Amino acid sequence: MELIRALQLLKLNSVSSGMIPYLSRASWVDAVWDFEFTHTDPLDPVIEEEIKEDPDVFKTIYKQLLPFSNKDDDNTQSVWLVFGENGVSAKPLVAVLSYFILSAKAKSPSLEQRLCGLQAASLYLLLLKIPGSVANKVYHQILFDTCLNMPLKCWPQDSGKKRKKDTLKSSQGDPKTGKRSKPPKKVSEEMEIDDDEDDEEEGVYFSPQDLLKLREGIVLLVRTLLRLLERFSACVLLVVVLPELSYHGLGLLCSTIHGEGDEVVFRKLLYVILMMKTQERSKPCLLAPSQAVCGARDQAILFISHIVDNQREAALPLLRILVQHICHQMVEKSEYRVSGAQAVGKLMAKMPCQDYAAIIKWLYSYSRNNKVAFRMFALDVALVLLEQSERDVDDTVDPELAVFLPHRFLVHNIIYNHRNDVSPTVRGHALHCLAQCLELGSQNATKCVHELFSNSKYITTETLTLFKKHVSDPKINARKSALETVMSLLKHGVISCSAENLSILSDRCRDPAVSVKKKAMQCLMDLLTALPENREVQEAWLRGVLPAVMDSESSVQEKALECLDHVVIAHIKSQGKYRDDDTSQKLAWDLLGLMCEKCQDLSRYFSKTFSVWAPQQKFTPAFVNGLLSHTDGERAAAAWLLLAKIASCSPKLNYGTVLDTWENTIRSPVVSVAMTCHILSVLGDIASNLNDDTKTRIVGKCGTFSLPLEVISSCVDTLVRFSRSDNTQDTLRFLDRFCGELVSVCESYLSGVILQEKGAENINEDLLVKHLYTLGAASLHCPSKVGKRIFLVVQSVLTPSEQPGESMQLYELPASQPLSRFKPNSMPTVVRAHAVITLGKLCLQHEELMLKYLPVFARELEVGTELAVRSNVVVVMCDLCVRYTNTVTRYIPNISACLRDKDPIVREQTLIMLTNLLQEEYVKWKGALFFRFAIVLVDPDPAIADLCEYCLVDLLLKKSPLMFSQHFIECIFHFNSYEKHKKYNQFLQTESEKSKFSLKGRQNQGKRFRIYRFLLKNFTDEQRFNITTKICQDILASFVDSELPLDSDSSELLADTFDILSLKEMKLTAMSGPAAGEEPQEDEMAMAKAVLQVAQKKLVSQVQKRNFVENVIPIIISLKNMLEEQHSPVLKHLMAYLQVTMQDYRSEVKELFAADEQLAAEVEYNLKRFEKEKQQQEQQQMENQLANFTFSPQRNVSQTYTYIGNIMVYCLILITNIFFYFYFHPPLRKPVPRQWNVESPLVQKLRSKKRF
Repeated sequence: MELIRALQLLKLNSVSSGMIPYLSRASWVDAVWDFEFTHTDPLDPVIEEEIKEDPDVFKTIYKQLLPFSNKDDDNTQSVWLVFGENGVSAKPLVAVLSYFILSAKAKSPSLEQRLCGLQAASLYLLLLKIPGSVANKVYHQILFDTCLNMPLKCWPQDSGKKRKKDTLKSSQGDPKTGKRSKPPKKVSEEMEIDDDEDDEEEGVYFSPQDLLKLREGIVLLVRTLLRLLERFSACVLLVVVLPELSYHGLGLLCSTIHGEGDEVVFRKLLYVILMMKTQERSKPCLLAPSQAVCGARDQAILFISHIVDNQREAALPLLRILVQHICHQMVEKSEYRVSGAQAVGKLMAKMPCQDYAAIIKWLYSYSRNNKVAFRMFALDVALVLLEQSERDVDDTVDPELAVFLPHRFLVHNIIYNHRNDVSPTVRGHALHCLAQCLELGSQNATKCVHELFSNSKYITTETLTLFKKHVSDPKINARKSALETVMSLLKHGVISCSAENLSILSDRCRDPAVSVKKKAMQCLMDLLTALPENREVQEAWLRGVLPAVMDSESSVQEKALECLDHVVIAHIKSQGKYRDDDTSQKLAWDLLGLMCEKCQDLSRYFSKTFSVWAPQQKFTPAFVNGLLSHTDGERAAAAWLLLAKIASCSPKLNYGTVLDTWENTIRSPVVSVAMTCHILSVLGDIASNLNDDTKTRIVGKCGTFSLPLEVISSCVDTLVRFSRSDNTQDTLRFLDRFCGELVSVCESYLSGVILQEKGAENINEDLLVKHLYTLGAASLHCPSKVGKRIFLVVQSVLTPSEQPGESMQLYELPASQPLSRFKPNSMPTVVRAHAVITLGKLCLQHEELMLKYLPVFARELEVGTELAVRSNVVVVMCDLCVRYTNTVTRYIPNISACLRDKDPIVREQTLIMLTNLLQEEYVKWKGALFFRFAIVLVDPDPAIADLCEYCLVDLLLKKSPLMFSQHFIECIFHFNSYEKHKKYNQFLQTESEKSKFSLKGRQNQGKRFRIYRFLLKNFTDEQRFNITTKICQDILASFVDSELPLDSDSSELLADTFDILSLKEMKLTAMSGPAAGEEPQEDEMAMAKAVLQVAQKKLVSQVQKRNFVENVIPIIISLKNMLEEQHSPVLKHLMAYLQVTMQDYRSEVKELFAADEQLAAEVEYNLKRFEKEKQQQEQQQMENQLANFTFSPQRNVSQTYTYIGNIMVYCLILITNIFFYFYFHPPLRKPVPRQWNVESPLVQKLRSKKRF
């Protein structure tokens, strides 16, 4: 029969008669069965070679056996009879198959072993499918499990752990195949805590043809398994009981009769809790957090808790070890950290107070580990533990551990202590956890956070300063976490909702990062929801969200519009549906009311929202009618604000209501400025629907000069909107008529007051200002109606005693010229200030008037004493620069001199106006303008300095990327007032201007370096590299070549130069590694990026070193010799620069300074001294931390001495442990949690057997 002939190829008779040398009475087959297929002794080499002569022996037998498994007739029942009739026993057959199966599991199996193992496993599973296999003792659980694991064992895969061996073998590494083994790799001897040294495996490499053969073997095995599974029932009820039976079995293993069985079980369940998959000879790998994986994790935690409850004394030590291993093997991914922290919290809840406190103490040390993942996980665990009830100290807790039980320790010593962590990731997470403490239900946690801010006013101020620093952190996530923390502190009343504190959130709505902007807006939304009636919070919300509607990022605009719609527009209802107890409605009207009062400057942002909403047809007639119903009550101003924004895009309005409200407003003795302006805006929008009589009546009200100044401006704007027509001539005639009438009325009034004798004796200041303002506004729209008499009238307000002469330049004014062309007179300052604005508007329309008064304006900026006048002159001159660019550009130095004005209002006004001119390119960076701009960075008013920083970086640098690098060298000369260089700092300036913008002297060194750092921080690496070379060539080389003298004036210049070269901002970013404390990610993109950074750093280092050797060192050596001859104090700055620079070339000092051995020796000595001082500082810092560390907020004298004694004993024990540790252990091993004994008793027994 073909089946029997095929089976004879396995030499079963020879195998059955074979004996084992060291067991004289036992056959080889019996030994295999006795070991229960966990181990097989080598088969006789002759027999093994005979079996392997036919490479398809297993396939042949498989083919012959397959018919017996496919049919359900009598043939399938007779296969065992066939075996019996022909003397074939199943026992040796299974033994031979197990030998080839286990050979495939050996260390570094060859391709032949793997293929034979897969085919033998397929044949064994086919035997199991044949009915009667169990009765004939073919089935064995261990062998069956081994067959199921064969695909994982036979398919080649990289080992996930580090190896000690250097030699890697190839399965085909012989000359015949032409394949080569890979070169040996250098690997670290440091091992992971879960590696098994006995399972180390050498790498085996396969060709594509080899892999294809292995794939075919695995496919056959899987198909056979599927055929086998067809024989079993698909009853789900039986499967559901399996986990219960499994845990019941694990529970039996954990009983005391099994010795260390509980340790083995805890070890296996560790990776279930960690949601990892363990594989032999490789590191555990993460599993996707599916429902099944999470369910298995929860069941494992419940099982461990059950074991601890039932076997408390035996399980508690293992529970502590388990918790430590969970912490020690935790990864950095957030979802796994959160899951692990919850698991640790549930397990620690089963601990008594003594063990609980001990774990908290260990957790504190763990939180100070160098690994970012450990510190992050410690914060997660602390937050979970804070959710639990605080434990009370009982008699079982040691006194030294009692301090670790209160929640105060977790909040203060673990969470809050990491607010300044070196890693921005940990910093941000610590702030996030601090914010979450306030959201927990635990009163203790909230109380602990309050303690951080209530100890003293100084601590509170210092902490808020720290949070402001974190809000500006370079890392985006850290900024977002800081915002969340500040929001929680404000929300829960830990810090007051003052304008200063709230500005932290609103200012971040203009952060450079999009995600931070959105986070800031979300924080403001949450805060407003929690405190809807707080006026300060409402204002902060408006100032944060409204400007975001004009953000450059569309997603930020959408977020801002969504917030406005959700908070304001959605809750506007008719008067009849309004309720005071409806918080949302009241909040919406309160916000609109703020925009009519304190936040009127945000109006243009609010208008932008309506230009976006208009095409969406968001404002229905019902909405508009609902608004109109509010125009008579206390919410009238807010209602008209909304109507003014939607009038141009809304359906047809009720014009009668609008006109009636206008008439009532005009007749009212008290005029609401904001509401009146909004009504006028609505009238302008519906101008096409008004008849001429109505327009004339409205314009006539404007000519009474009884309205406030702000309303007059809106009246003129409305008048211009009334004039709009398709016919240009009709528009001009309308403007000449009505604006001309206003000009004529103003001229008559001003002439009577100013030009007539005794006209100014009973002056009405308010009325005079209104006529001046109206004259300026109306004259812009009818220049033909402005005569020379008007020029004289306005001029007389400023210079009443004489007429202005011919135009002359500022620097050409004779010595007898008065200090100011705008002479002091009896006119009030406010009148003179408005006269300047009116005169400027007249100059915009009349060039000859501009040429006449431009020098007068410039002179007024220099010697004027009135704040309002100077401020308005700056505005006028900048407006004239737009209209007459070439003429006014000559006076930019006069305007820029106001950046150092004594009044902050003038400085801020000048900064804003000049920025606008530079943005629109009406003004160029010529002369000293850049340096005057840069000096505002150190303005005494921090708000102006911040505004300057914003203008330079976010507005101007984007238009001129080379702006900072082009002016940097000259900054050094300019701010030191050094003028001996033939090229730099050669501007035409008056002595007063020089003194204004000088930062010379040691007292101004801090200001100079703040500017230097700011500029360098915004350099590119290419600019930093080039500026270093340029500094050496243009500054240092000038002294070496004797172009510049080494005198007292040059000392500060050289000192600044060397100190600049020593700044960390001068270091190339490509030479800097990742942020301290950061660990690289493990994905492929991150690894590729890291490799690229290493290569880039190496290349840049070589280029930088070459430049240093060729261009810098010769100049430094020559200059050092010159400074030594003169005993110059600059020498110490030079040596400090070399000390900083040579940190990157520590081992090459003698080589680089071969031309000056003395200098090389000095540099080397300084480097050693610097390193020694650094070590001393670190040691002193540790001692201070140890001395300042307190376990309790209160301690009496005796407790203090006890504490000091404990510290001394602790230090002694620590030193002893360190000594013995390094004496008995290799230097590269690291302390880790206690290891598990994971071998089963059976494996231990097998390992102990002797082999002969």
